[in-house]
Amino acid sequence: MIYFDNSATTQPYPDVLKTYQEVASKIVGNPSSLHQLGTQSMRILKASRRQIAELLGKAEDEIIFTSGGTEGDNWVLKGLAFEKSCYGRHIIVSHIEHPAVKETAKWLAEQGFEVDFAPVSQSGFVDVEALSRLIKDETILVSVMAVNNEIGSIQPIAEISQLLENKPTISFHVDAVQAIGKIAPEAYLTDRVDFATFSGHKFHAVRGVGFVYKKAGKKIAPLLHGGGQESRFRSGTENAAGIAAMAKALRLIFDKEEKARKELLTMKKALLAGLSNYNDVTIFSGLENFAPHILTFGIKDVRGEILVHAFEEHDIYISTTSACSSKAGKPAGTLIAMGISQKLSQTAVRVSLDETNDMGQIEQFLTIFQHIYNKTKKVR
Repeated sequence: MIYFDNSATTQPYPDVLKTYQEVASKIVGNPSSLHQLGTQSMRILKASRRQIAELLGKAEDEIIFTSGGTEGDNWVLKGLAFEKSCYGRHIIVSHIEHPAVKETAKWLAEQGFEVDFAPVSQSGFVDVEALSRLIKDETILVSVMAVNNEIGSIQPIAEISQLLENKPTISFHVDAVQAIGKIAPEAYLTDRVDFATFSGHKFHAVRGVGFVYKKAGKKIAPLLHGGGQESRFRSGTENAAGIAAMAKALRLIFDKEEKARKELLTMKKALLAGLSNYNDVTIFSGLENFAPHILTFGIKDVRGEILVHAFEEHDIYISTTSACSSKAGKPAGTLIAMGISQKLSQTAVRVSLDETNDMGQIEQFLTIFQHIYNKTKKVR
């Protein structure tokens, strides 16, 4: 099997699964319980929080555990909107955000907030100048992802940070779900970023666990109310085993990050070179200012889902851009926002790599691709 759908989810590292199993089987107490078993569980949470904070260069109380990226994005947008509504009701998100951000923004618009969508260039990068023109006195939040999940474009977080430098009343949120292990942390966690969202299963942790970075002193309303866990920001019994496993995964990712990025880029360049030899192939992802693990392309007049299933017959797994919208049969929202026609957008498929892949798999993929390309000649 060749698994090239790592932007949808990654396979947990063996050591991560071992950590999960050990904590789940040996640490049985609820972290909120007063007895010794509860104290043991709380120690796991504290140690995990400390490790994640240290790896990101942040303070322990700036890390809030969640169930993953969707919850984190929903919490930040809704929590800030209602917390700061007395100061303004205007929100800006980019046109290429993940549905967890974009659909939340649309829901907030239905609740009476004013939402603007910042446009992107034909290459898939947020237009910072256009974004600046959208800012009003009533603007309370700007949300822009670090790495686009459909084509891999690295968004200009540093430039947007500079734009917002003298606008302290505007909160800046970054969806960093696709960033960890793929680009340098300073590219998505600038000093101006107030909130950032992360999901464990995108970096070889287990599913159902994530965290939000919340800059110290920043106010936000809770999304979940109840027992007051996570400093009253996120009620609900913490998933101690999942959190410990996530902290382990993050450390392993950071240990190999620089080497992994070089290997990913080498594989992506080989893929790009191979696919560029075909006249009826459109490449939607680039190299400069693009993440090293995502390459999106299409074959003329061949719908993306046809390609996905054609590769699956050879035990190779890719996807049609965003996993969250692929089953709905929608064209890639990012490509539409870039001004690409719906017909061409519907041909798009995404290869998303990981350091567990190798050049032998790239070569096999390109061999199978040639076979599939030749079979689609009549359609083209």
